Amino acid sequence: MIHQQQLIIPTTGHGDMHDLTDKIAEIVKKSGIKVGMVNIFNIGSTAVIGAIEFEPGLKQDLPALLNKLIPPSREYGHEQTWHDGNGHSHLQATWMGPELTVPISDRNLVLGTWQQIFHLECDIKPRQRQVMVTVYGE
Repeated sequence: MIHQQQLIIPTTGHGDMHDLTDKIAEIVKKSGIKVGMVNIFNIGSTAVIGAIEFEPGLKQDLPALLNKLIPPSREYGHEQTWHDGNGHSHLQATWMGPELTVPISDRNLVLGTWQQIFHLECDIKPRQRQVMVTVYGE
């Protein structure tokens, strides 16, 4: 069986993180699937889906680390082509990835105690992000 649902995540711009765990857990319960997987996929090339301990320190640390590794305002090829200020956004999002797959057991997400599902905005301006959630299993 497959159940699919879309989430809309309003973001405020670069570095804005959202905890999606409760929303994803609700979709899994609604699906009726007892054992399987859930795939959470950001539609777009400048945002990230991942798993982290969603706490204030790490909410600051992850975007800061990405900015150190792939800093904004560089002369990236994307900037030379488009001049839109978000070359680093594309590279950060590509490096982290647009999706996460989590196992389901007994209609529950299989996550560690301190592990939550997050969405991270890498683009420089606010967005209305579309996140596709696909639950599959039995």
